[in-house]
Amino acid sequence: MNPDASVPTADAAGTYLTALHDRLTADGCTVTSPRWNDRSVIAGCRADRKVRWFGTKAELFVFATAVPEIDAAALADFTAWAMRFAKSLRGGIPGARNAALVLPALASARVRPEAAKWAAQDARILDTKLISRPLTVETAPDDTVRTTMYRGGVVWGGMFTSHVLEKSGLYFP
Repeated sequence: MNPDASVPTADAAGTYLTALHDRLTADGCTVTSPRWNDRSVIAGCRADRKVRWFGTKAELFVFATAVPEIDAAALADFTAWAMRFAKSLRGGIPGARNAALVLPALASARVRPEAAKWAAQDARILDTKLISRPLTVETAPDDTVRTTMYRGGVVWGGMFTSHVLEKSGLYFP
């Protein structure tokens, strides 16, 4: 086995994250680079209001980083961190805050099946105010990408489902 075999996979995930940064910026997101477990994270944030949401504001937070391998424990840890971080960033007057939608994504050439299954299983909710849809992004040196996330509806915050799925499709093609 080639000892440098991990280099192209890290490059594929890095290339994907660079393109994600560009897609977030092009869509009007504020993009920053916080740290999670000594890893640089791409963090994008935007807020939208639509008439069909009855004037409710939806804050969308996107967090993504590359890891050597994605397993269910790492994805759960990253999702919990992303939700806490998004909660700390929320603006506005308490009580007037509206929905917060979080897309925490780990990118790697190696995604364990249980991690993909965990991501596709359901949305996660924190304090009935934050709804996350964790993603696994499997990258390959030939630019092949496979993204796994929960694409179904949710009871709490269900009116934002089409919005978050539209944005996740834009950011994580």
